[in-house]
Amino acid sequence: MDIIASVVAVLVALGLGTAGGYFVRTVFAQRGEAAARGRASVIVEEAEKEKQRLVLEGKEEALKLRTAAEQELRDRRTELQRQERRLTGRDEQLIRRSEAMEKRERSVTQKERDLEVKEAELDDFKAKQQAQLEALSGLSMNDAKELLVRRAEEEIQYELARRYRDLEERAKEEADQKARKVITLAIHRLASDVVSENTTAVVPLPNDEMKGRLIGREGRNIRAIEAATGVDLIVDDTPEAVTVSCFDPIRREVAKLALTYLVQDGRIHPARIEDMVTKAQKEVEDTIWKEGERAIFESGVRGMNPEIVKLMGRLKYRYSYGENILQHSIEVSLLSGMLAAEVGANVDVAKAGGLLHDIGKALTHEVEGTHAEIGAEVARKYGIPEPIRRAIMEHHDEEMGSVEAFLVAAADAISAARPGARRDTLEHYVKRLEALEAVANAFPGIEKSFAIQAGREVRIMVKPEEVDDVAAANLARNVVKKIEETLVFPGQIKVIVIRETRNVEYAK
Repeated sequence: MDIIASVVAVLVALGLGTAGGYFVRTVFAQRGEAAARGRASVIVEEAEKEKQRLVLEGKEEALKLRTAAEQELRDRRTELQRQERRLTGRDEQLIRRSEAMEKRERSVTQKERDLEVKEAELDDFKAKQQAQLEALSGLSMNDAKELLVRRAEEEIQYELARRYRDLEERAKEEADQKARKVITLAIHRLASDVVSENTTAVVPLPNDEMKGRLIGREGRNIRAIEAATGVDLIVDDTPEAVTVSCFDPIRREVAKLALTYLVQDGRIHPARIEDMVTKAQKEVEDTIWKEGERAIFESGVRGMNPEIVKLMGRLKYRYSYGENILQHSIEVSLLSGMLAAEVGANVDVAKAGGLLHDIGKALTHEVEGTHAEIGAEVARKYGIPEPIRRAIMEHHDEEMGSVEAFLVAAADAISAARPGARRDTLEHYVKRLEALEAVANAFPGIEKSFAIQAGREVRIMVKPEEVDDVAAANLARNVVKKIEETLVFPGQIKVIVIRETRNVEYAK
């Protein structure tokens, strides 16, 4: 019984526990469902609000699009109306132009009719005139035509002869102009400075007391200087200066530098003099080498023997008529190369020949002969090619054997004749100009004359009432002939005769 009671109690307890669990789960389920329903209602409300917001935004966007479309439609209507008005205006213009063209066409038609009438009248008048002319001249129309043809042939033959002469003269002038152009182009492409110095050197002194120190006791210092350098020192009354005189420019330069060093040092005695002379010789040798290299570089000539470079550097101290020979050689080299380039000759040979054409002058104090012969021998000795050697040898020969030699000679003449390249005394210059003007003024009919361009051009003004055009041409030839007979001049002199007629009236 106890067991049955225990079993019954357990079953009752299980039933109560199950019922209690079910009740509890039911309560919690109802609460969860209520919470879910609350959240669902919130979500539904938010979705409803979002729906309303989206609907409103869609309506606003649709309104904006509609407004923009209506505005665009109005703009297009306005543009179409404007274009319609423009087309209407153009149609009106075209109509007016068409009416004007019709009026002009009617006017032109009427003028053509009037012209036809006038042409008929002119033909009648021409026929009457022709008949009268034939009656007056006694010639028929065919005879008159033949006469006119003969006269025309004569005039054409004369005109052809005149034009043939003019063309021949023009061809000669163009040939001269082309030759001058080649030379002018070469000269214009070269711009070099003119270098002129005296053949004596002057050494400045700080004071006259230094003169006594240079002379020394019983003249021992000056004798030591002259013996060491081979120059003559001229100590005169010139204040604070001593003149160095010597036919050899290199020895003169060495003496000038040595004296400068001695004056700066202040210690002047025979032993010191020898040291300064040695130092000056070394400096001059360095300068000679540098100047030779500079000349080779500036002229663009390659492959020169070192001895040739030294000889070129020595030309720095040589002058001809006041013109520095080294600078002159560089200029001739550049001019020769440019002329060769213009005429199609060998540029390298012309440049090298121009650079070395006066190299013999570096040895003219030491070797007998002309500088062209000495230069050609130097070129042969140091292996200079034969075409260059010929250009050196023949640059003063009137019968040049090669084109490059002729170009070197031309460049040499151009460089030497350039204004300012070589100096002339003022007195000789003035006398030459006066002689030119005197020759021109000696002829009758001359009003006045002027010698210009450093005596290379003479302009003559003639009296128009005494000298006509033909006489002016003869006068120019006669003046040229007289100048050639009576004057000695370098290069050429251009004579220009000017005949001017002036008619003057006064309005009152």
